[in-house]
Amino acid sequence: MRLLPSLVAVSLLVSQTAQAQLTCLAPQDRSVIEVAALRSELMVLATGCQADEKYNAFVRKYQPELMGNEKAVDEMFKRKYGRRAQQEHDRFVTDLANVESSTGNHSYGSDFCAHNGMLFNEVMALRDGNDLAAYAAGKDLVPASLEVCAEVAPAPARKQVASKKH
Repeated sequence: MRLLPSLVAVSLLVSQTAQAQLTCLAPQDRSVIEVAALRSELMVLATGCQADEKYNAFVRKYQPELMGNEKAVDEMFKRKYGRRAQQEHDRFVTDLANVESSTGNHSYGSDFCAHNGMLFNEVMALRDGNDLAAYAAGKDLVPASLEVCAEVAPAPARKQVASKKH
């Protein structure tokens, strides 16, 4: 029976690590990442659990908020990565979905759909789109292994070429 306390401790440590990695972000950026993670988690559920109708209902209900959040994610990546923003944004979205999918399958196996299907019910029961950010923050859906705080390396300095005066 020592396994259960060990699993709880590991789970708590992973959750704390995921929350700690988001502290490098401004509160608004943290919220944007958490809502993006919620959307990704629901997309993974829809794909893996044949819940397309539930995902489509989620997107329809929260379309203005999701579009605004996607715009905020784009702006954050532009601030952070400049010309590489789209490439880094695409990498982030792909890595997020891959980590969520593999973590869910590893943690819950064949119970993945049953265990996580409640997310659709919970998110659809929210009063309105203004509650999405708080709900997402409470779910701790940003995987600890996902790098969201990497700093952009400065561009190499250009050499000044001295002009010769004739």
